[in-house]
Amino acid sequence: MGKQRFQRVAGEIKKEISEILRLELKDPGLMELISVMAVEVSRDLGLAKVYVSVYGDAGEKEKALKILDKAKGFVRHEIGKRIRLRHIPEIEFHLDRTLEYSARIEGVLKELGLDTDTGVEKNKDE
Repeated sequence: MGKQRFQRVAGEIKKEISEILRLELKDPGLMELISVMAVEVSRDLGLAKVYVSVYGDAGEKEKALKILDKAKGFVRHEIGKRIRLRHIPEIEFHLDRTLEYSARIEGVLKELGLDTDTGVEKNKDE
């Protein structure tokens, strides 16, 4: 199987999980803003790691992750109905921390007096 197939399957799974979370999953604990940031599928398509971003503090993020973990059977079932695959991958939800990481890097650059866009030292006269 080519790399393009894995990317296409991951893209379809990402699209469908986004729809399922937005329209189908009706849990009052998921009132936070949740976005599916990325999906990685294993080489045998047996596992799909779903990276989600949750707006809120650390407690809300962990709570949302627990709710998603409980709902992964439902999500997998819905994916099976929507995407034609021989085997539907197991689903694992993970918190995506790239936004937090980039904000931390930007803060460090500001502390060092560097331009956050270029990483070059700012002119002291500005």
